[in-house]
Amino acid sequence: MTAQRQERYARRRVLAFFALLAGFLAPACLDSAGRAATTERVVVNRYSGLAIEGYDPVAYFSESLAIQGLPDFEASEAGVVWRFRNEGNRASFVAHPEIYGPQFGGYDPVDLGRGVTYAGNPRFWLVIGQRLYLFGREENRDAFATDPSRFLEDANARWPGLQQNLSQ
Repeated sequence: MTAQRQERYARRRVLAFFALLAGFLAPACLDSAGRAATTERVVVNRYSGLAIEGYDPVAYFSESLAIQGLPDFEASEAGVVWRFRNEGNRASFVAHPEIYGPQFGGYDPVDLGRGVTYAGNPRFWLVIGQRLYLFGREENRDAFATDPSRFLEDANARWPGLQQNLSQ
């Protein structure tokens, strides 16, 4: 092999390595780019500006389901936009956002107990003691369901300090 061909071959190997590396990293970057921001006091999708990904927080209580809200029924509370399934749900939330809004701003209470602010996923949820909790992973939801008081004690102890680090 000539020296020129060896140089071209080496360059191609380096380019192939970086292309392969980019192929592995691109899906991870795209997935995290669409996730909710974790520097806000309420979990908000950074692209849409919607709280809890546009799910209707009242429907968790009234329907026992995670249901997407509609653009026709929106309300602004705590500096973010919330969507609702119907006008009745919207009115209930506006009258009592402290009841229907997710606890800890939508952050996973299991992770809060560990001292980490991890955005909850509106598809992994529980209503315990007339309060809505969102979880980042199914495993966290299942663990929380077995002993909520243990996790809530840790989360409540750490939440004030973690909340101060989140932007206004």
